[in-house]
Amino acid sequence: MADMMEYKCPSCGGAMEFDSTTQKMKCPYCDTEMEVAQYQQMQEKAEGNAGGNPGGDAGGNNENWSDMGNNQWMEGETDGIRVYACQSCGGEIVADANTGATSCPFCGNRVVMKGQFAGDLKPDYIIPFKKDKKAAKAAYFNHLKGKKYLPKVFKKENHVDEMKGVYVPFWIFDVDAEGSVAYNGERITKWRNGDTEYTKTEMYSMQRGGNLSFARVPADGSRKMDDALMESIEPFEFREAVPFQAAYLAGYMADRYDMDMEERMERARERVKKATEDAFRKTLPHMDRVTVTSSNVNVCNARYWYVLYPVWILNTTWNGEKFTFAMNGQSGKLVGNLPMDKKKFWIGVSVRGGIIGLVIYLLLWIIALM
Repeated sequence: MADMMEYKCPSCGGAMEFDSTTQKMKCPYCDTEMEVAQYQQMQEKAEGNAGGNPGGDAGGNNENWSDMGNNQWMEGETDGIRVYACQSCGGEIVADANTGATSCPFCGNRVVMKGQFAGDLKPDYIIPFKKDKKAAKAAYFNHLKGKKYLPKVFKKENHVDEMKGVYVPFWIFDVDAEGSVAYNGERITKWRNGDTEYTKTEMYSMQRGGNLSFARVPADGSRKMDDALMESIEPFEFREAVPFQAAYLAGYMADRYDMDMEERMERARERVKKATEDAFRKTLPHMDRVTVTSSNVNVCNARYWYVLYPVWILNTTWNGEKFTFAMNGQSGKLVGNLPMDKKKFWIGVSVRGGIIGLVIYLLLWIIALM
């Protein structure tokens, strides 16, 4: 067995990468292109590991939570995968042996090779990158438009070049839910009679119940990735997911999951409960104000998979605070908060105030001469 599996080009021997534009393996040196499946078969044949995925029933369950994946790595499949550890935040990323990454996509600090990858579950599916780095940078600069008082560091080209393509680990759940939710509603009517204003508030007690089914409810499996940030770049279209093959990692990194299914199923329950309450709420008659007074939502027949979703990540530190920007590598949706440079703001205010004062002075001077 080889000590290291490299994604070598069959034509020139250079390092192949997964090209998000063509959705094929591509050599940046001689432009050779191959379908991922074709390249994977060639690699397996070269390594003497040709063969299909092992069969068998889906294993594992936890109180009616059924694992629908086949999470075993085949022999030799992880030979070309390495683990890199951040010396600052402690995060671990997984990448192919040819990666040139020297900084952490989560905090921007240096990463060093930790060792050979082993021990993790194999992803069931992966959504390959569709948006390349050029598209990610364009979306980021578009996000900055109109921000007059943005600190300069956010616009530096060499800093934006540090944007990383990372496959983020997710647990996804197919869930059936049955629930009963009670609401209080208020309908407010206002009118005037002469100088007097009247307000009538009608109070309603309402209840809804039923069964709902949810497909592919995601919960990211990384403590380093903020849940709100990951949920804000949804949705990911699972219909474009493909069975995982290590070749899709070529040219990218993958966050090493540190939250297992048992930890993330609570997040899935929260999302299903909120979605159920919102779905039932939409069936209520029009109200000016609605509040939930009691909610009983039970999850049943839950099935789960382990998947990798594509995300472009850029971290910027300014005044001791970290700002993270994330772009959905499939749809191109980008989110991230931007700070205001107060020094720039007050300089701008002073300049505008000075100009306005000068204009007023000149007008008064002209009037005095008339």
